[in-house]
Amino acid sequence: MAMNNVGRPTASVANDAAAPTTFSGARGLLQPTSLIFETGSIDRTGVDLPPVKGVTARLGGLARQTSTGNPGLSEPEAVRHYVRLSQRNYAIDLGMFPLGSCTMKHNARLNEKMARLPGFADVHPLQPISTVQGALGVMDQLSHWLITLTGMKAVALSPKAGAHGELCGMLAIRAALDAQGQAHRRRVLVPESAHGTNPATAVQCGFIVDEIKAAPDGRVDLSDLKTKLGDDVAGIMLTNPNTCGLFERDIREIADLIHASGGYFYCDGANFNAIAGRVRPGDLGVDAMHINLHKTFSTPHGGGGPGSGPTVLSDALAPFAPVPYVVTRADGTLDLVEHEADSDGEPFGRMVAFHGQMGMYTRALTYMLSHGADGIKQASEDAVLNANYVQACLKEHMSPAFDGVCMHEALFDDSWLEGTGVTTLDFAKAMIDEGYHPMTMYFPLVVHGAMLIEPTESESKASLDAFIASMTGLAKAAKSGDTARFTGAPYHAPVKRLDETRAARKPVLKWAPPVEPAKIAAE
Repeated sequence: MAMNNVGRPTASVANDAAAPTTFSGARGLLQPTSLIFETGSIDRTGVDLPPVKGVTARLGGLARQTSTGNPGLSEPEAVRHYVRLSQRNYAIDLGMFPLGSCTMKHNARLNEKMARLPGFADVHPLQPISTVQGALGVMDQLSHWLITLTGMKAVALSPKAGAHGELCGMLAIRAALDAQGQAHRRRVLVPESAHGTNPATAVQCGFIVDEIKAAPDGRVDLSDLKTKLGDDVAGIMLTNPNTCGLFERDIREIADLIHASGGYFYCDGANFNAIAGRVRPGDLGVDAMHINLHKTFSTPHGGGGPGSGPTVLSDALAPFAPVPYVVTRADGTLDLVEHEADSDGEPFGRMVAFHGQMGMYTRALTYMLSHGADGIKQASEDAVLNANYVQACLKEHMSPAFDGVCMHEALFDDSWLEGTGVTTLDFAKAMIDEGYHPMTMYFPLVVHGAMLIEPTESESKASLDAFIASMTGLAKAAKSGDTARFTGAPYHAPVKRLDETRAARKPVLKWAPPVEPAKIAAE
């Protein structure tokens, strides 16, 4: 019996014609998306609730007399609106996220499954302690792992993100100095390549920032550091591996110099994924370090979930750790020390109303237990290997900012683009057309036109090879004079290139109904 192929071509048909403009505004199966105010209408709703009796009487004169003006949508319309928006977004579940210094790794679904278990997902901070022993157990085990991995004495779990963790560490340092009668120590040394949150945090804590120059090899200029030491130095805020993707070789000497000067060593833990399981920061002389659970231990970034930045503290700073923290009572039950007066130490205070992010704790501990000590070590090694593979493959076409091997991220400058008419921004926009989220641009500031790429350990060799092939193709196109490919990019994105300066200085933060032309003429 012959196959019925009426209207069904059995072979592909060559089609070199330009794509027509669609009547609907859609591109293939990617639907057009209007503002929710334009989609909905005030007189429509997706729910039908009976009037609540007595509300007006209780509100008195405060009862609303007019509509809120919020758009109404049916349930299918609301769902479709947000699904269509999600199709325009990029995610680690779609492809590689090469954002340097962000550690955008895969979030294992096992972590999500554990975080959604009853007792974790629905725990409430005001529950009686006897009903949350399992949750406190997770916090206790997580604390043990973080202390073990870092070689430190104590950990404050409550900071909500990296910068919040920095604040915690620097407040502990300030409290320790004040307790020692060293309140005059208010100068903090910060390298040029530091994350921008470092100097901001120091200033927020009442310190004065003194910048340390970078050496030609991208590391701290030790001679400049020595000239900045003095009896007013409170400490140093340093990232290791640093933001150039390099390990500070003089880290022990730096720590010894700071301690000999009477200060403390704060280490930014944003890049801990490069050394977790390989190096304990406590062994390097670090006194305080925040750890981004949403980076090193895989829990989602940004819109995927709230951050969490526990701060580990050395023996010298442990007594000043903030409340609350978990303790084990004599009968074996777990408890929370909620008040400074109940602490054995000298807590500098309390950073948050409650105890932190339970979902983040559960995800991070699941990651640790599923990997084990050897798996965490391998993850760090693979992250460094992947970054060096990217650097080795691209160095013939792009210019590495520094000689030698890197750690977890490969850093390129824009010297290879000289004379092409293409900028770092143009190159990044063209990456969007290739299906990749751009790498971190123009950071760190010590490198001109910086392009910072961090593949993490999540990417396979095949994934890296595809990324490298696209980057190589773009680099060759830029050098060949194909500037139009870059200066007008992105061409295939739902939204074209924006006037970023105008968007930043004149943002449109609210929607208003369009004014009718006749009304404009009358005015």
